[in-house]
Amino acid sequence: MCHVVVIGAGITGVTTAYELSQLGYQVTVVDRHLFPAMETSFANGGQLSACNAEVWNQKSTVLKGMKWMSQKSAPLLLNPAFSVHKYAWLMEFLGNIKHYEANTHETVRLALLARQPLFEIADKESIDFNLEKRGILHFYHNKQDYDVAIRVNDLLNKGGLERSGVSNEEIKQIEPTLTGEYYAGFYCEGDATGDIHKYTTGLAEVTKKLGVKYRFGMDVTDIQHLSSGVEVKLQPSSENVELLPNEVEMLAADAVVVCAGVGSYQLAELVQERVNVYPVKGYSITVMLNDEESQQNAPWVSLLDESAKIVTSRLGKDRFRVAGTAEFNGYNRDIRADRIQPLVDWTNRNFKV
Repeated sequence: MCHVVVIGAGITGVTTAYELSQLGYQVTVVDRHLFPAMETSFANGGQLSACNAEVWNQKSTVLKGMKWMSQKSAPLLLNPAFSVHKYAWLMEFLGNIKHYEANTHETVRLALLARQPLFEIADKESIDFNLEKRGILHFYHNKQDYDVAIRVNDLLNKGGLERSGVSNEEIKQIEPTLTGEYYAGFYCEGDATGDIHKYTTGLAEVTKKLGVKYRFGMDVTDIQHLSSGVEVKLQPSSENVELLPNEVEMLAADAVVVCAGVGSYQLAELVQERVNVYPVKGYSITVMLNDEESQQNAPWVSLLDESAKIVTSRLGKDRFRVAGTAEFNGYNRDIRADRIQPLVDWTNRNFKV
């Protein structure tokens, strides 16, 4: 039986393992953490959102990013400190501005293709991940932002997305907990929300029953092509306290699939490939809705406040996820209080939770 090693146990890696096992492959998943879904798939905004498929490399976004560099509470921050990887990535990012429309079309198409299989797998395997199929509502506070959004929406519609404009009155009908005054908005009924950490851990349990093996707490330190296939060298990660740091394990495989998120850049180099991805750090808070009043005041429909660049997801009866801000700051994983505070302030300003 063909043996495939999947590197990374986030949503992409675990889903890959699931699909490969369905096709009859022997699969081993390797991850540096002790559990699945502990990085990008851990506590993100929770939106299953084809409506957010617009790519970022547009001239107006770049200009806003330059303006925001001096504002600590800005939605997007770039640390200008030099690194070859960062500036090589930025040059390619800027070089693709000319492909903004084509890339947005393709991203919408990909998002729509990915959305339905996720729902189908969850239903088939009975995975509870607080799925809410109530759509995603974008709202805008002024005409200028909304006029820009109309042009973006035309692009998304051409890519196959069904998303329609809504008035201030319709916004409040769709989500009655909203009490502000809004210029207008867009509503995408086909999008949804869910706890992707719960989805991934649930799917990982399903794959174990299908025969997929997991090697948690292990770093991939080398990948060698041999005449007989591929050899993957593993060593204990910093989280692994059961093995000595210098212990080595070798995995023989017929193929390797790299699904390691931002770590894919370094791993691809081991096989003489180039995957030019660069980390963007986001922040989120999870508000516990511990009483009936809080539960009634928190929205069920997923929201995106365009001016604040903040998204929300209702994760069951007693959790409300608020996420936003983006930070180009290398592989830094520090959680900064000054980046969390805008999320707290926005939540307190809009909802009594």
